[in-house]
Amino acid sequence: MNFFRKPVRPDDTADEELVSSYRLNADIGVLGKLYERHMPLVYGLCLKYLKDEEPARDAVMAIFEELVVKLKQHEVKQFRSWLYVLARNHCLMQLRADKKLPTIGIDDFMEFTPVLHPDENEGDKEEALQALARCMDKLTAPQKQSVNLFYIEEKCYKEIAEQTGYTLNEVKSYIQNGKRNLKLCLEKRRG
Repeated sequence: MNFFRKPVRPDDTADEELVSSYRLNADIGVLGKLYERHMPLVYGLCLKYLKDEEPARDAVMAIFEELVVKLKQHEVKQFRSWLYVLARNHCLMQLRADKKLPTIGIDDFMEFTPVLHPDENEGDKEEALQALARCMDKLTAPQKQSVNLFYIEEKCYKEIAEQTGYTLNEVKSYIQNGKRNLKLCLEKRRG
């Protein structure tokens, strides 16, 4: 497998066809073809989190092994986005297992400008965490519940829908709107 190929933006329709074919026939060759299209994305993401080429390559292979099982278990509408989340979660779990990952705030999971800055002292960090907690409390109950389940408990959309009784579209909307509202609230507190 070549990790250094130029990234190709695959056709979503073709991805969906390969996902359907794999789910139907469990053909590893089909899954390999699908994964190979997205390998530069996965490798780049792993390198970003793991900070070293060797562990990033190992993670790329481990993520493929996860795909063999998880792609059959989950209904995937947009493979590229789903794979990105799977790869990110794999890397975060790897860092936790290696104890290289200190406590991560919800802002890190949500990939917007961090509230915590390296030059802040402990009092500032505590204040920032309290601001995050206050902003979480301002979300609507469905947003707060969905954001917590997705970012903190690392549940997928389907699991959140099953646990809460919301539809998949409602879950996606609550997470998206909750994330946006948190960002706005935190920016307002800093500004």
